[in-house]
Amino acid sequence: MRRARTGRAKRPLSFYSTSVARVLFFVPATVLLIVLVVYPVLQTLALSFLGPTSGGFVGFDNYGNVLGRPETIDLRNFNPTYAFIGELLGGPVGGFVAGFLDAQFPLGTLIDNLLWIAIHLPMTLFTGLFLALTLQKVRGASVVKSMVFLGMVTPLIVGGIILRYLFDEKSGIVPQFFGAIGIRSLAIQWTQYPSTLLFGLIFGSVWLWTGFSLIIYSAGLTTIPKDYFEAAQIDGASSWQMFRKITWPLLRPITLVVVTMTVLWELKIFDIVYAATNPNGGVGNAADVLALQMWRYAFRAGNYAEAAVVATLLSGLTLLVASFMFHRMVVGMRGGGSRPSLFARLLRIVRRPS
Repeated sequence: MRRARTGRAKRPLSFYSTSVARVLFFVPATVLLIVLVVYPVLQTLALSFLGPTSGGFVGFDNYGNVLGRPETIDLRNFNPTYAFIGELLGGPVGGFVAGFLDAQFPLGTLIDNLLWIAIHLPMTLFTGLFLALTLQKVRGASVVKSMVFLGMVTPLIVGGIILRYLFDEKSGIVPQFFGAIGIRSLAIQWTQYPSTLLFGLIFGSVWLWTGFSLIIYSAGLTTIPKDYFEAAQIDGASSWQMFRKITWPLLRPITLVVVTMTVLWELKIFDIVYAATNPNGGVGNAADVLALQMWRYAFRAGNYAEAAVVATLLSGLTLLVASFMFHRMVVGMRGGGSRPSLFARLLRIVRRPS
């Protein structure tokens, strides 16, 4: 009798040919990713540790110089009295906000970017969610959504120019509106005063990004089964209870996507500020942001090392936000936490045996 063969059976040649084909499909994309993304990022990171004039290794001196300048962080006009009172009334966050309400601009590029996130993010998120819920069962909703989405496809340079005319004292809609209702203090040229410049750009840019959250939330609402709402209505739940207990929890993955993309957009904001003001961020640098500061260092001052520092800070903040949101999304997909996400529920339905 023949001795039985031991060991693994040989794989057919078709298996290896398929594997090679798969690898070859990834090669062009991998090469482009390395050349256009990985190498420039590593080169920028290395450049941030070199001296602007000598070209030698200087460690974290460039980071200390950039972060230590009032151009980046300027809290000299921050009122600690208001901050202390606000902290007693509303905690550390309340004190932080109260101090800024009484502060004089400019506050620095990093603080301005944080203000963009703190104000612009909730306004665009909840405005898009409100419109998505309102237009969910309205005839002709697609027309309204298309009109709102026009701001999303409008070039940001054009959007900045539009904002400049919107806040013009003589022909702008915003000053004319406040003048008509009797608020003379806001019936001014918003882009000519440091106290109103940054907030005017933030409020004015809401329409440019609301279309994104509107479309994403509209798509997310279609994934929620109607059976949940019918069962809640039978149990006597109100509209607010259904939103709080059904709609909002099941839209958590969509909210993570909206928050992530919005924060990344706000961190790299450049075009609107440049078009609506000037390369220095407007009057008194009141609306200056990190991307505009990086552009000035690189293309006006020729200081590529410190420009690389600002670029590295922007990349670090972006990576931090994206990693946190991705972690939350993965945890939700795995069903972690006290409340599984919509993705986790869908995965369970798909994996459930028929």
